[in-house]
Amino acid sequence: MEKERLERYSRHIVLDEVGLGGQIRLANSVVTIVGAGGLGSPALLYLAAAGIGKIRVIDDDVVDESNLQRQVIHSETEVGESKVESARRRLSALDSKIVIEPIGERVCPENAERLLGGSDVVIDGTDSFEARYSINDACKSLGIPWVFASVLRFEGQVSVFNHENGPNYRDLFPDPPPPELAPSCADAGVLGAITGILGSIQAAEAIKILLGIGETLSGRLLIMDAMTMKTRILQIGFPGKEENEDVTQLKSNNSISPSIQPIQLKSMIDDGVDFFLLDVRRADEESIASIDETDLRIEHFNVPSRIDELPLSVPIVVYCHSGVRSASVVRYLGSLPAFDSRVSNLVGGIDLWSREIDQNIPRY
Repeated sequence: MEKERLERYSRHIVLDEVGLGGQIRLANSVVTIVGAGGLGSPALLYLAAAGIGKIRVIDDDVVDESNLQRQVIHSETEVGESKVESARRRLSALDSKIVIEPIGERVCPENAERLLGGSDVVIDGTDSFEARYSINDACKSLGIPWVFASVLRFEGQVSVFNHENGPNYRDLFPDPPPPELAPSCADAGVLGAITGILGSIQAAEAIKILLGIGETLSGRLLIMDAMTMKTRILQIGFPGKEENEDVTQLKSNNSISPSIQPIQLKSMIDDGVDFFLLDVRRADEESIASIDETDLRIEHFNVPSRIDELPLSVPIVVYCHSGVRSASVVRYLGSLPAFDSRVSNLVGGIDLWSREIDQNIPRY
């Protein structure tokens, strides 16, 4: 390694876990980042700064002014320009000796293996379920580990899939959630800084994978809430995995039908049946009316990111105003091995509950 490169990476090289050999390994690595947006921006910058020899950037979009709130690799002068070309120029300015390969395509099932082949690690910086499943299936077929992340509003998730015989994305999410449970950043908003935090974690995980050091997030889903700066770990369970107090182990448990009538729920309450009542309405709706036995309220589109707050040992009944949003949540939870048929929807929601069971509850 040239003397100037030794100086450049001296803070890496003095780390026993990296050393000169590790830095040379990074220089010989190929990392593909799908998406040069909010997550891709910090991941790209830190991987380029770390001395990754070749970085492949895949994105078919152009820079929009609304991107600049979080996509820090771009600037005002790049508005209207291809994101991959904007990213290439910025990364080349950071380190002119690394190879940047811009690819202006959208990853889909038909091209994923072609675009991702030859990578040592793939980083997902997309906001599309089609792209995530395409990345997952291609990486599984090609034997490439990949680092997943997603963000919405003030929360984010990170994990590593397909690494050293670990789980893949479909083990955690067999099927995409209903559209109403997956609003876009444009619809729901996102705190720009959290994309920086999560994208940086993705870069760190990629470097650990390349160097074979530390404990990656393979088999674990890290969930972060920027409002409280609390993190939670959801372990993606397999037979033989042990539980501990730091993680929630996913388990399969079948016991309850997909839907339940108000009179049936009333009987469960009167009979003292042990169950968990989940309200998936907005906070303003809860302030108007609520069923007394409610255990927790999580707005419906936040359920995927707060899934570890739900119990695994008792039936769960979900309700909203009329039963539509709760039905979507039940369909989503029912697709996960941890919950499947143990989750049910309160037919007619709190509105029907008010009409048939408790007329003291205001209708709205």
